[in-house]
Amino acid sequence: MDDGPGRERLRFTVLGPVRAWRGATPLAAGSPQQRALLAALLLRGGRTATAPELVDALWGDEPPHAALAALRTYASRLRKALGADALVSESGGYAIRPVDGRPLDLDHDHAEQYAAEAEKARATGDRSRARELLDKALALWEGEPLAGLAGPYADTQRTRLDEWRLSLTESRLELILEAGCHADAVSELTALTAAHPLRERLRELLMLALYRSGRQAEALAVYADTRRLLADELGVDPCASLSDLQQRILQADPDLDAPAVSFDTDPAASAVVRPQQLPATVADFTGRAAFVTELGDQLATAEGSVMAVSALTGIGGVGKTTLAVHVAHAARDHFPDGQLYVDLQGAGHNPSEPVAVLGAFLRALGTPDASIPDGLEERSALFRSILAGRRVLTLLDNARDASQVRPLLPGTEGCAALITSRARMIDLAGAHLVDLDVMSPEEALALFTRIVGEERVTSERQAAMAVVGACGFLPLAIRIAASRLAARRTWTVSILARKLGDERRRLDELRAGDLAVKATFELGYKQLEPAQARAFRLLGLADGPDISLAAAAAVLDMDTEDTEELLESLVDSSLLESAAPGRYRYHDLVRLYARACAERDEHPPSERDLAISRLLDFYLATAARMYALERPGDRLIDHMEATNYPGLVFADRAAALEWLFNEAGCLLACARQSSSPDTLRRAADLLLLTKDLAESGADALQYEQANVTLLTAAREAGDQHAEARFHLALTYVRTLSGRLDEADENAKSAMLLGLASEDPYVSSSAPNDRGIIANAQHRHADAEGYLRQALSAFRDDNNRQAEASALCNLSRVHLDTGRVDSAIDLAEEGLSIYRRLGAKRRLANGMYALALAYTQAMRLEEATEQLTAALAIFRDSRQRFWEGMTNFRLAEVELAAHRPATAANHAEQALTALRGIGGDSWRATVLTTLGRALHALGQTGRARVCWQEALATFERLGSSDGTAVQALLSPTVVA
Repeated sequence: MDDGPGRERLRFTVLGPVRAWRGATPLAAGSPQQRALLAALLLRGGRTATAPELVDALWGDEPPHAALAALRTYASRLRKALGADALVSESGGYAIRPVDGRPLDLDHDHAEQYAAEAEKARATGDRSRARELLDKALALWEGEPLAGLAGPYADTQRTRLDEWRLSLTESRLELILEAGCHADAVSELTALTAAHPLRERLRELLMLALYRSGRQAEALAVYADTRRLLADELGVDPCASLSDLQQRILQADPDLDAPAVSFDTDPAASAVVRPQQLPATVADFTGRAAFVTELGDQLATAEGSVMAVSALTGIGGVGKTTLAVHVAHAARDHFPDGQLYVDLQGAGHNPSEPVAVLGAFLRALGTPDASIPDGLEERSALFRSILAGRRVLTLLDNARDASQVRPLLPGTEGCAALITSRARMIDLAGAHLVDLDVMSPEEALALFTRIVGEERVTSERQAAMAVVGACGFLPLAIRIAASRLAARRTWTVSILARKLGDERRRLDELRAGDLAVKATFELGYKQLEPAQARAFRLLGLADGPDISLAAAAAVLDMDTEDTEELLESLVDSSLLESAAPGRYRYHDLVRLYARACAERDEHPPSERDLAISRLLDFYLATAARMYALERPGDRLIDHMEATNYPGLVFADRAAALEWLFNEAGCLLACARQSSSPDTLRRAADLLLLTKDLAESGADALQYEQANVTLLTAAREAGDQHAEARFHLALTYVRTLSGRLDEADENAKSAMLLGLASEDPYVSSSAPNDRGIIANAQHRHADAEGYLRQALSAFRDDNNRQAEASALCNLSRVHLDTGRVDSAIDLAEEGLSIYRRLGAKRRLANGMYALALAYTQAMRLEEATEQLTAALAIFRDSRQRFWEGMTNFRLAEVELAAHRPATAANHAEQALTALRGIGGDSWRATVLTTLGRALHALGQTGRARVCWQEALATFERLGSSDGTAVQALLSPTVVA
């Protein structure tokens, strides 16, 4: 920023090296003593320092003989560098003055300002803003303050600034814990307590973070370690607040649970998360005045001391969702902390699982993924804790039954829940039940008129009443009929009335609502043009939560432009919904009706199978292109079934990965429904091509379930080729989750079936997998035999990428049998192949293997370099399993390098990444390493807790790895 015309502003830093700039140009600050003088003047806030004060600041009690002369020389040089108007002499001393009346641009002053603003924001309850300001303040530090400066003043100020930085860090961590991000805070607090072992506030925060993360024993162990350390080093007991926290943890004080406050997904986020998820209310909402008043009054009671729950019940198409959304919008002012919405898909074959819904709600409320627990009860408890003290409305649409809803209820005063369902929830305690009937004739006619237009209805009022009567006064049926009439200006209301005159299409309130809804949908379906009707029927055949435009084009065997025009026309007809730009979905009842139409009307019937076959081809061809970008040189795409429909082309690897993870639910659903003999082999190929989904964590369970379902179908069909490939995919996902015995059975079956079906890909890959499993089970001779077999098969098949994989796996066997030099050679050979192929994703696996060998050879810096590079690739590829494993290996390297604080930090990050994936065995292994790091830091109590948990896990799994942990727990180690 300019100070004036032609003048650039001076800028200074002291929270690191003492430096000066004019604009963007660095200025020469001179020798260390000269910079010490500059620092002494800057930190006085513009006040004058006398010559004796400055001499004392620079040299203390033993100044040199010519101290005053040296001081004048330093001041003269600084004046020349900064300008005469910046450094002034007065009253026998010196001062740094603002230029042109502007405040000094000093990092220290900015940090003070940020800290003061953060304190104000925290006092007003805006914790997110406070956290952002503290992050800005701490970001101004660049290493050690006043770096490289000597003298008593610099020493004193450096101590003060270090203490201030720690204090700000503690405040920031307090805010993170208040936001419920306790799991994220553990690794940072572990590192800080290692660096500042006598700082009790950090120990206190670590205990609280561990306790809230479900690690009570470790929290208590931190206290025991602290008490011992304070007694040994200072001869004192822990402070009162630390002792009090220990007692509260022992008593499981509920007030220690994560506070229910507004917080953000990212600690640096600038605003409190207030989700606004309600769907748009319809512009032509009509009638239901009594229900609107009743529900509105019920929601208003949430301002008192109860949690309001209202459940709307009625047949499909009666307008439950429309009414609920309208009421929710009207009540938004009562719920300033946000509104949550979910379609629970209770009327379909695959209702939403409460655990998945809670995960989405927690993310919407700002909870980081790492802080979301795995189990239903834990997620539900966290959801209630976060909403305590807040005013949030939750709209649970299309619920199956009360058991699906109960875990999703806020459970606290000030909040409310609106529920819609076909089932009357008489077993939902405390709920205000509302039975929603069809519209009154007057309301039905008013809705019809608002859509069709006053002029057309007024002239044919009797025909209009006949229309709404034929629709059974069901809002959805009325909306469809009126929309069709509104779109056909040449039709009269009487024509529509005659079309609806068949009483078989009238709705009977006392009968199951599906028949009435079907009759209503039939009205809309019969008005479709032939191409529209075909699209409506065929798209309904595809499983999955929604469908992309490109996938829909494959189902219809059309180009995307014509497909989009058709789909948008179906959206206009209310028979299809636009979930997002380029994505479409059916209402669950409409999908069922579309499938019934396909069975009834699609001729020849084989067209139904061809539509799904084209969709499978589309996913398979697209996945093959993604796989080729991810794993260049891998021969799987040369050994897969031929496709008759093309897939997408990707600009780069990032776009391919984005497609894979965005389409995960749809392509897995397509694979699951491709269980006929004609499609089984392509489904198997699709699952092998998308095995990255098993590594990401989010889709691992669905990936495994699809393989299990299709494996059964392959056995029943007697298709050994497909069966072998499903076994191979199951080997992969079960190895990742640590279920090695199951994985080995799958791999064994894959080997036998691969040989029997003469499948070169399975016949070479299965021995590779068996080698990995055997080595993990310490069967090293078997492992080497399998891997040598795989290596030979891969080379025979010219599968270079798989060859590199086998070399890296063989490197692990050599490592585990003491052949370190050959292990390095094998890993380097594999890595070299990956580099030549340009296989970025697999390159990370090669780096990982080489790093393990370097670690055992005590080439620790080289190991760190390889692992750090691999970690960046795994994160970029969304491979949570390998991200966690790489952090674990970095912890081992840091421990070998005698850097236990950094080791503990990496181990904590590994535990976070491996939550829900990797299996209990890997968690126990990481806990063992974390215990070693903590023990090296002197935190023996917490180390013992980690080892005890690891030992219990190994013993439960029947693993021999528990023997080493037992040795660690011996008194001579933990003392």
